[in-house]
Amino acid sequence: MRTLVLASTSPYRLQLMRQLELSFHVAAPIYKEQMDPSVSAELLVKHQALQKAKSIAGKYPDALIIGADQVFVDARHRLLGKPGTAEKALEQLMEMQGRKHTFYTGLAVYDSASGESLAEFDTFTVSMRSLTEQQIKHYVAKENPVDCAGSFKIEGLGIALMEKMAGNDYTSLIGLPLILLVNMLSHFEVEVL
Repeated sequence: MRTLVLASTSPYRLQLMRQLELSFHVAAPIYKEQMDPSVSAELLVKHQALQKAKSIAGKYPDALIIGADQVFVDARHRLLGKPGTAEKALEQLMEMQGRKHTFYTGLAVYDSASGESLAEFDTFTVSMRSLTEQQIKHYVAKENPVDCAGSFKIEGLGIALMEKMAGNDYTSLIGLPLILLVNMLSHFEVEVL
């Protein structure tokens, strides 16, 4: 079987990758994410996922390298990433409440031996409940979601912020769309089952 490498420092993506019960390595991508609001969310996440995967190809010259990237587009059609601070998380969530938002998750598999690559994206929408500032402050203090696009962790207490969610694969909301990944790995003759 080919060497698989997850090009990510995300503990959420690592946990999801483990669900597939495949042997894999983890390496931090060398690529620096860039938020460019002039580029569509679809293109941005596909490009960044592929660049993350390619950035470690020199270290893994004969591997299938998996890269992922996520942004969300709020109800006002603004492209947003991770808040970085608790204050910005609070601000984002206050603006998001009572509205519908779309997450775009890019996924790429790069064959460092042949140079072949696949890059796709998946979307997932969330409708946030109307909440008080105190409820949102409590949430941010409890989970500190500063490293999550959208300022919440759906796999944790963040579910309590939601009124409704819709999409093909809930794992895309967490940051690594596993249904899409299984299909992409199959293209490279790696079968999960």
